[in-house]
Amino acid sequence: MNGHYPVDLNGARLWLLPEKAIYWPAQRALLIADAHFGKAAAYRRLGQPVPHGTTASNLAVLDSLLAQHECEQLIFLGDFLHAPGSQNPATLAALTAWRERHARLAVTLIRGNHDRRAGDPPAALDFQVVSEPWVVGPLALQHEPMPHPQLPVLAGHVHPVYRLQGRGRQSLRLPCFVLGEQMSLLPAFGAFTGGYAVRPGAEENVYVVGDGHVWPVGR
Repeated sequence: MNGHYPVDLNGARLWLLPEKAIYWPAQRALLIADAHFGKAAAYRRLGQPVPHGTTASNLAVLDSLLAQHECEQLIFLGDFLHAPGSQNPATLAALTAWRERHARLAVTLIRGNHDRRAGDPPAALDFQVVSEPWVVGPLALQHEPMPHPQLPVLAGHVHPVYRLQGRGRQSLRLPCFVLGEQMSLLPAFGAFTGGYAVRPGAEENVYVVGDGHVWPVGR
């Protein structure tokens, strides 16, 4: 569990993890946004040359996280599957084998925009599928970063990255968490997802992921 960074959000103590996820000890919950399982397979069906093995590598990271942390529930903040083409035999077989290894784990998917196109996960995966917002304790969990009338929002969708500027023209783009009083963002969990460079506001804090740690960005 080395490398995590503890933060407080509306009274909830959360651990920002270098695997681009959040662990919520009080809920014994692991939170993940934008896994986009089956994205590479969907692209290959369109004839695009993309890497193999992304589903296996993402599931290996997920296995490791579940082994490290006491988890009773896993919550996907949208975009579990990438597209209709993601529901191919190889991807579904890998997901089914993973689910069999964690049959006692409660899994909830908050539908994202890609989930609405791809369709809900097969019933065999035994997911609870809900619409946003899904309120857990003092937080509204969502896919889209839209304000909630009463609670701070923890969302995905954006795939935030932050550009660290070095000397001269040197720079580095790193996945990041963006935390604000009313809106906070998780980085994309998936290994083949891309990223959107964010410019945080005055009341937002950025935590970049790199070298197996989570680092606060000084401002």
